[in-house]
Amino acid sequence: LKMFCFYLPLHLLMVACLCHSIKAPTTRSQQRLKTDLFNFYHSLILDDGKETTIHLLKDIPKRYYFVLEEGRALAPFTVTVTPCDVPIEWSILAYKALASFLGKAARGDHDTQEVSKSQRSPTMVSTIFNYKGNSVETYMGMSSHSALYVLEFLSTERDTHITVYLTTDTTSGHLYPELPMDPRIDVIGIGHTTVTLTWKNSPSVLQHRENIHYCLLVNEKHNYKSLCAAETAIRSSGMKLPPALALSLSPYLLEPQQVMILSNSELSIINKVSSGEVRQICMGTKNTYTVPNLSPSTQYYFDVFVVNLLTNASAAYTGTFARTLEEPVPKVMELKDGKVIQVVLDGKNQKFYNLQYQAKHKKIQFSFQLCQGQVQLHITKNGKTVALENISGLRYFSLKGKLLDTYAVQLRSTEQSNSSVKVQVSPYFHKPLFPLLPESLKIKSFSKLRTCNSVTIAWLGTQEKSKYCVYKKRIEEDQVWMELQSVDRCSGPESRHKSEKVLCKDFYDVNVQRAVTTETIRGLDAGTLYLFDVYLFGPSGIPIRYHSKVVKTRKKC
Repeated sequence: LKMFCFYLPLHLLMVACLCHSIKAPTTRSQQRLKTDLFNFYHSLILDDGKETTIHLLKDIPKRYYFVLEEGRALAPFTVTVTPCDVPIEWSILAYKALASFLGKAARGDHDTQEVSKSQRSPTMVSTIFNYKGNSVETYMGMSSHSALYVLEFLSTERDTHITVYLTTDTTSGHLYPELPMDPRIDVIGIGHTTVTLTWKNSPSVLQHRENIHYCLLVNEKHNYKSLCAAETAIRSSGMKLPPALALSLSPYLLEPQQVMILSNSELSIINKVSSGEVRQICMGTKNTYTVPNLSPSTQYYFDVFVVNLLTNASAAYTGTFARTLEEPVPKVMELKDGKVIQVVLDGKNQKFYNLQYQAKHKKIQFSFQLCQGQVQLHITKNGKTVALENISGLRYFSLKGKLLDTYAVQLRSTEQSNSSVKVQVSPYFHKPLFPLLPESLKIKSFSKLRTCNSVTIAWLGTQEKSKYCVYKKRIEEDQVWMELQSVDRCSGPESRHKSEKVLCKDFYDVNVQRAVTTETIRGLDAGTLYLFDVYLFGPSGIPIRYHSKVVKTRKKC
């Protein structure tokens, strides 16, 4: 038997030797011993000093064991279990007599008489700890004699996974960063779009600043009791999140639903999930942080994790929540029939500009002329959306409803710079604000007709008799981009210098196909860039500016 046991691995050796020694059970204690051995045989060894990830199937228990060596006086040990999803049940069972015998079996110094005694004496089994829930729990134990410990884990809700950390060395430091005596997060400021948080420093941060960082998790659903649980929730929402993506600061490739922002030594990962937005922000060792870009009148949940960047092990502060302030009621400007207003929109703050109109006619028409930048408009009638789009150039909306219908118009700049737009609302039969427009507002130049002192340009007209005025401006090559970008498309000739005016003329053609006019501008300098503009004046007198054209005269002729 000794030779047989000698060549087996340790955990199989113990069971083989015992099963070989034990005859068919004749007493209840012997039956219990054999059951214990069966459970032990179907258990796995739990590594000491390492964090182990364990996958659990629903309603199927899983067991791991570890043995405290005989001869160590008051051997300490700790077990930390972190559920990564649903609540689980777990317990620690101590097999004292069994461990003593297994220790002897492993050394091969037992004899038949001792085996007989072990059969007669019941195994001492005691449940020293049990827990049910989804919190991170740590058991700290002390054993004065040799014992075999079995950890049993069970998930009754669904398949899940957990992490388990066992250590018998309590003198070499902690795998997990330490939390302060008061691990609460305090909310010290609430705004319309911001929340300011503070928390007490972790002792680990004070000792190892270069390896320990704080990371914050923000979401609209609930608090998370561990970083493991948070990452599982993000994955279950359709994300493919690499482990500790925001925490390890590794250059992972992001998924399309993720946005990474790195500024002022802070790393933000924004995960677009079905239940909203989940943000992960790592801010180094700062223990006060203002969360920006939140939505007004919205409840957010905040979790702070202190993270060891070398091991990715983390400890969670007690989460908190806060509701941002309601957005102040925006000022609303009343629109009047036929009156034209020009609205300047703040690009930096991206705020909406609100207009309102109460219909005095069943059919009405909104007119918009984009002057600068890019503008998004949203029109509602009695609270229901009738138009939502980005506008460019001129845009008309002819709407039909009832008398006293309430129309609301929201405008905002979609660029960081300011934008502006002209707005008019009028009865449908009212004289139109803008003149009849051609199919295109582009100005064409003819390269073959260019000379050293003249340029020929052409533009489309309409069937309606209108006045066209041509202006020119000499510019340098490094001014071209700025001139084209900064142009105010709503400004008329009154903003131009008198010396820039070339001519004005009336033109129309009942046949749209022939409504094209040309003009040759003379007296120009050779090899020089010129900016040409054409203004169209209709019956209302409000000008429409064609798209500016830059042309360079020939250098040699």
